[in-house]
Amino acid sequence: MDVFEGLVEQARLAASGEASSKELVEASLARIDEADGRVGAFRVVRHEAARAEAAEADRRIAAGERLPLLGVPVAIKDDTDITGETTPFAVLGDHVPAVRDAELVTKLRAAGAIVVGKTRTCEIGLWPFSESPGFGASRNPWSLGHTPGGSSGGSSAAVAAGMVPAAVGSDGAGSIRIPAAWSNLVGIKPQRGRVSGYPHTDPFNGLTVWGPLTRTVEDAALLLDVLTGSHPDDAYRLDRPRTPFADAAARDPGRLRIAISFKTAFGVPNPIDPEIRRAVERIGRLLTDLGHKVFPADPDYGPVALGLVPRGTSGVADWLDSIPGARPEKRTEFEAKIGRTVGKRLLPLARRMDPYLRHRVGRIFQYADVVLTPTTAQFPHRVGEFDGAGYQRTQSGVAASCPLAWPWNVLGWPGMSVPAGFSASGLPIGAQLLAHDSEEAKLISLAAQLQAAERWHDLKPVL
Repeated sequence: MDVFEGLVEQARLAASGEASSKELVEASLARIDEADGRVGAFRVVRHEAARAEAAEADRRIAAGERLPLLGVPVAIKDDTDITGETTPFAVLGDHVPAVRDAELVTKLRAAGAIVVGKTRTCEIGLWPFSESPGFGASRNPWSLGHTPGGSSGGSSAAVAAGMVPAAVGSDGAGSIRIPAAWSNLVGIKPQRGRVSGYPHTDPFNGLTVWGPLTRTVEDAALLLDVLTGSHPDDAYRLDRPRTPFADAAARDPGRLRIAISFKTAFGVPNPIDPEIRRAVERIGRLLTDLGHKVFPADPDYGPVALGLVPRGTSGVADWLDSIPGARPEKRTEFEAKIGRTVGKRLLPLARRMDPYLRHRVGRIFQYADVVLTPTTAQFPHRVGEFDGAGYQRTQSGVAASCPLAWPWNVLGWPGMSVPAGFSASGLPIGAQLLAHDSEEAKLISLAAQLQAAERWHDLKPVL
């Protein structure tokens, strides 16, 4: 079987009997065994548990049961609980195995999916690389000397290398969209409250959401349908959409007004690599050819950073303080110290600013339906580039490379990264599509139209 078969296709193969769940899972595990020694996508692989679940899935299929992902292998990020495994989130500590599944794992199991493993990340998801002293490094399947991104880089590497057809990541400041951009994948940051983070009821004070990383828009839409749903204890809860996201992937988006922007929200110039800028401008021209009205316009970000820092730093402090015997890197501890001393004091102000910021930034949607930007300003960092670096050097380095994704975490609105081509040296480039409140379906329809024109999923890395 082709290891690059997507989620939709593998679900079809299992349901039709053209491939058994055992065959799908064994192909996934074989690819992991073959390639992960070079890529480092997985922190833990559930060989025996996945095989047992595949056998059970085959019995259920033979009995006539049909579920959206019955018998299909997927991966989850190592910030997500699954019964019997630890959840270190890349921090050394006295971890104990989880005694219950996270809500999103419950939803994956209810859809019949088989979680083959947990993917590498960085400490507490802080950086756009997936490396830590205690748990190793993930590498980019397109260029093993570079990071696949972060903090969901292990998930993106697993999908890009053909180890699983889809993986779940989390995004608190671009951590799904950045690795999607740097791995030639589709990544969706859903609307805040769309996907439950339970047992974390307000993860990173509203910044972090979980969502799909896949090779195709159709696969991402199917996985988002499976993940969608709130837990009663979630701080933010949404009703399920009336129309599945999978339907949006098959629907023409209509003629949209698309604002193309290269402005960042930091208030200081952030140089965007010329190759990345040209790639996004090319996507803008393609969208014009597809019938959309594309024009330059910038969101008015205002003081949106004041909504990020208190939420993020106090969220890091909370997560780190929840780990028994935590032994983090100094830069992680420094971030947590900021959260304990400054972030928590400013958090109430950050929350009170939400309506003002949404009104100010949202004015662009009076004359645009979608905003198009680069996903990142720079190409992926080299693996090990920030080994041993202090907080200031790491923070300034990653802020320069990834200044474009995080405002939408503060606002809580949906964003999506889609492939936009490659650099002259063969590194992937991502274009970011941003929408207003709860408009994931609009982004999915537009991305599917782009995919039909670009065929980015036909390209595969050669390890």
